Amino acid sequence: MKLNDIIKPVSKELLEFNKYFKSTLKTDVALLNLIIRYLTRKQGKQVRPALVFLSAMLCGNLNSRVYVGAALVELLHTATLIHDDVVDEADERRGIASINKQWNNKIAVLVGDFLLSKGLLSAIDGDEFAFLKISSRAVRLMSEGELLSIEKSKTLRVSEEDYFKIIKGKTASLLSSCCEIGAYAASDDTSHHEAMRNYGEYVGIAFQIRDDIFDFTASRFDIGKPVGNDLKEKKITLPLVYAMNKKTPDEAKAIIKTIKKGNLKSDKIKDIIKMTIAEGGIDYSNDVAMSYVSKAKQQLDIFPDSEAKQSLMDFADYVLLRDN
Repeated sequence: MKLNDIIKPVSKELLEFNKYFKSTLKTDVALLNLIIRYLTRKQGKQVRPALVFLSAMLCGNLNSRVYVGAALVELLHTATLIHDDVVDEADERRGIASINKQWNNKIAVLVGDFLLSKGLLSAIDGDEFAFLKISSRAVRLMSEGELLSIEKSKTLRVSEEDYFKIIKGKTASLLSSCCEIGAYAASDDTSHHEAMRNYGEYVGIAFQIRDDIFDFTASRFDIGKPVGNDLKEKKITLPLVYAMNKKTPDEAKAIIKTIKKGNLKSDKIKDIIKMTIAEGGIDYSNDVAMSYVSKAKQQLDIFPDSEAKQSLMDFADYVLLRDN
């Protein structure tokens, strides 16, 4: 199952959106225009704008409001990635040097701020105050999720409840916003808004769980980063949370102590990965991800069959079946 096939019903609109999106970023500042060209020269998977368009198509007709909504979430997403790279001191993004690496942290933060303000202003200029409320809530949740993640990385004492709070904020909130904004753009039916908000959240949770499983099971070639990278960065994710709950308190403390020391060698990483798999952490996490995909699909039951509905059903499956 390929993503391009899933988003095919809105592929024409996405091409038009790319032109529209670039047109919204023009400024009178030469340096800013240079950085924006650098940012937009390599197109990503377009998951977020595609979800806006598919959600709108599911709930009604595609219109100019959909383009505003898709631009808003893409601007917010890009801004958060730039800020994340500064926080994480990342040197690379999508195979090219990150903005903070290519220029510096100060410029990267300011560019992120610019994109964030452009996104919010695009909603205000179009009198799309519902979009503004939805996206502002997502920014708040993303910030809270990131800060909770930082807080927990100090002690490494992460419960399942903590884990889900973190990923609902950091990952699921923006996907939820994409789907809810798409529904708002095409329909006044509050049941549509709620269903798509929930669909996006459940798919987002499953998406992140799948990402976290990759850190234990994939190869560097598959995911573009070393296996065990989360462990090196002292991130405790669902597979390991479950596995450590199967160990005695002393055994769990020993694992945490090893991770907290930092500079994990490959043999230590392999030992923790083997233990996580042996204790059923991967199987459990897969089951949880599948349950969220099932819940996401159930949200679509209120809609009649259509191309858009099938694409959203397929996207939920894709979240589990993808290999990167």
